[in-house]
Amino acid sequence: MNFSGLSANRFWGKLLRLPLKLLPSHMVMPIWQGRLKGRKWIVGSSNHGCYLGSYEYEKRLLFESVVKEGGVVWDVGAHVGFYSLLASILVGPAGRVVAFEPWPENIVYLKKHLYLNRLENVTVVEKAVSDCTGEAWFQEGSSRSTGHLSPQGTLKVKTIRLDDFVQENPALAPDYLKIDVEGAELAVLAGAEKLLADFRPTIFLATMAGKFTGDAAISFGPGATPCLPSAPRTWKILTKFSGSPPKTPNQENRFKVLR
Repeated sequence: MNFSGLSANRFWGKLLRLPLKLLPSHMVMPIWQGRLKGRKWIVGSSNHGCYLGSYEYEKRLLFESVVKEGGVVWDVGAHVGFYSLLASILVGPAGRVVAFEPWPENIVYLKKHLYLNRLENVTVVEKAVSDCTGEAWFQEGSSRSTGHLSPQGTLKVKTIRLDDFVQENPALAPDYLKIDVEGAELAVLAGAEKLLADFRPTIFLATMAGKFTGDAAISFGPGATPCLPSAPRTWKILTKFSGSPPKTPNQENRFKVLR
């Protein structure tokens, strides 16, 4: 059931949310539904939908339907680990997950969730993914899910290009990329040109409002096709790349939208 779909501005939505406010932030709850059912989650790490099993409900169902056992998933912008945990379960012991996350507060919760659930097929990379390897400024957002790289940031973090990471870790080459980086998606993709050409992973791309419009998928060239034409509007699936991603985030017009 999609509990998160109940509007917080309506009577039943407000009523059902009242008891949740009484739960201590450090409390560990079992996740109620989905492939993560029964796994452990810290209440105060993110919104209540995570342990209710209704967090990003349609996206979660889509992710579960596409990721296969034995695959390798890179979670770019892992936050506190919801999709890292989900990917770990989906790929199983024979698969691997690499979780990229730069924000120290998120990393603490991410590692706690992995420990609580005894997941050993997840590697945490404490860096922001961008179009260059080095350091950059990170701006903390209004919540732990909205931080992002920005020249106006006050926290200096390490950065990594995906091309550099796969060169150093070829055994972890991805079958799937999940990218949710609060507007820095183009920089991530620009730093993954060789990876995309060599390994052609399926990509789950969380897009910001007003960017990457269209109902199916985004293409770097005419050979790209949508994995699922019915993908939710705010989560595009990209697969079968041809051509190259833009060299800089300013070259957004290089993308073609498949409708």
